[in-house]
Amino acid sequence: MLLVLYHSLIHIRIAFGDSYTYVQGTKGYPGFSFIGSYLPSQFAITAHELWHDQIVQNFSGTAEGGPNWVEFLTGCGLQPGLTSPKSCEIQLWDFAFAGADVSEKFTPLHHNWTIPLVNQTQRFLSWVQPEFQKKNAISQKDTLLALWIGINDIGDVSRLSNVSFPSLYESIVSTIFNESVQPLFDGGYRDLLLINLPPLDRTPGNVGSSNPLPNKTMIGWWNDALSHYSRDFVSRHQDMNIMNYDANSFLNFVLENPEAYDIRNTTGYCPGYTDPDVMVDPGKYGCLPIDQYFWFNTGHLTSHIHHILSQDIGKFLRQQRSNKGTSGKLYKFPGL
Repeated sequence: MLLVLYHSLIHIRIAFGDSYTYVQGTKGYPGFSFIGSYLPSQFAITAHELWHDQIVQNFSGTAEGGPNWVEFLTGCGLQPGLTSPKSCEIQLWDFAFAGADVSEKFTPLHHNWTIPLVNQTQRFLSWVQPEFQKKNAISQKDTLLALWIGINDIGDVSRLSNVSFPSLYESIVSTIFNESVQPLFDGGYRDLLLINLPPLDRTPGNVGSSNPLPNKTMIGWWNDALSHYSRDFVSRHQDMNIMNYDANSFLNFVLENPEAYDIRNTTGYCPGYTDPDVMVDPGKYGCLPIDQYFWFNTGHLTSHIHHILSQDIGKFLRQQRSNKGTSGKLYKFPGL
């Protein structure tokens, strides 16, 4: 019998990315972040802001009209109202920013307050990690990083002409590793959950288009680049554990088998999605219950789909083992 030794209970999640991952914070930019923004007066993070920030759970607390995958995965911030990450069994510190791309080198900011990925990780290492260390609040070896990015990038560049998309995607993805993953590794972090692009070729706008952008081929190129650079990084940093979760395959499976997940609409969304009462009276807008939709709006998944996704991610993580022999990390998921 193979004896698998579990060690180092993972009790903190630190997340980076875009609107698929962001959660609203009391110290955040409204509708965009847990804490601060790219505006000069809001980029640095003070100790008071960090330790007094709370996750806001309400209709506008995420881009999904309810909890998202990282809240379901950790069980942190699920209850309506305010939750301090410090109070959660599995703490969630979420530095994702709605509307984020990877870097200004490739795409312009969506707003002057939007924090690109490379700057999300920069500000975390500059101001948050030192505070964690002062309080002895974090051990890098007991922390799982989560990174989901590229949804805005692939959309923002999809209409460019005279460009080799595979080469462009490789340049953007290499920047993820050179300017975000490498600094996090240098900061002592060794466990990273990396998520690929969802089936954006099947958004409500794309399913009815004769020329969907991004299309399935483009998404495949991006996801191939992500896999390639992930393998390359681990080959050069053999104590790094990158767990590549294939959201694209799983979500395509859900789209092909909606009845198994109580989904009745996979191609459209409720036009009343901007109004909070759509959750309790969808018929007012001529809609099904929101949980019966795959898409919350033109580009975001419903909270129900995020819950389904989080369950599969949890299963995936529980199957993972570290790269060090038969030892592994024990992942707990109180929110599932």
